[in-house]
Amino acid sequence: MPKQVVFVLQDHSLVLDWAGPAEALRLASLEITALKLAAEPFELRFVSAHAEATGSVGVQLQALEPLPDTLPLGSWVVLVGRTSAAEQRQPQPPQALMAWLARLSPGREGLRLVTVCSGALLAARAGLLAGRRATTHHQHLNDLARLAPGCTVLQDRVFVEDGEVFTSAGVTAGIDLALHLIARHAGELVAARVAEQMAVALRRGPADPELSPLLAHRQHLSARLHRVQDAVSEAPAQDWSIERMAAFAATTPRTLSRLFAQHGGVSPQAYVRGVRLAVARRALEAGASVAAASETAGFSTELQLRRAWAAAGWPGTPSAARRAAR
Repeated sequence: MPKQVVFVLQDHSLVLDWAGPAEALRLASLEITALKLAAEPFELRFVSAHAEATGSVGVQLQALEPLPDTLPLGSWVVLVGRTSAAEQRQPQPPQALMAWLARLSPGREGLRLVTVCSGALLAARAGLLAGRRATTHHQHLNDLARLAPGCTVLQDRVFVEDGEVFTSAGVTAGIDLALHLIARHAGELVAARVAEQMAVALRRGPADPELSPLLAHRQHLSARLHRVQDAVSEAPAQDWSIERMAAFAATTPRTLSRLFAQHGGVSPQAYVRGVRLAVARRALEAGASVAAASETAGFSTELQLRRAWAAAGWPGTPSAARRAAR
């Protein structure tokens, strides 16, 4: 069954808070289907305490679903922000919505709570952020601390992950968070492709993990280079000579090297090596032997993998990574 993503809308919800993440999830579903991945595509639902609502830019939203009595296992519930004027004019959400939110229990039965911008204030009012770490738009950080005194409010973050509760800062940070969630759900290649189609950069917060080698060097808008990087990520074990990569970009090896340096900040060979290292590490963490991981990733020998591992400055060894995963 598709992964249910339930967007909860109120009057004067910020349109980009929900439209941006929803579009990212729609594109991810297309990629999941095209690549025949095991991950479920997304089914988007838009619910409200009322059948109609007015968006932040005046758009009229009609035929919204009522708040569902039950949610399928593993559903995501997305709470989005409202305009500052709406927050000041009518700070208290509808009682029906508050009662519905109070029944949610993030983490139970796989339920995931996602907030965008001042959507975190709605979660706080419902008591869903007690004991959590969270963030919101910088203009509402003090409001969040006041509404959820048991919450650790973090500043200067694009988004914050705490178990199955994900909170993000203002507006476009919701797209950043959506890309992060897509990568977690369907893989980094899907997230990279979605980011490319939406012409946005893959971004993380200052305290979030370093970008995976499968996502690194892809914060650019060069279609030719993305085409090469997609091909390498899909089949890292193939022979990726610079001539073959240049053919995917319909250019010369010299021009390809310039594109990698200009847009990716890395050489073609170093990019391939980074992708192969990421694939090898995943195989090791899944229990594969060093020999099997080397073959899967495209290293000709175990020694080549070990040398690449050391050259990248990764801690330990491939064998140690495999033992740690047991």
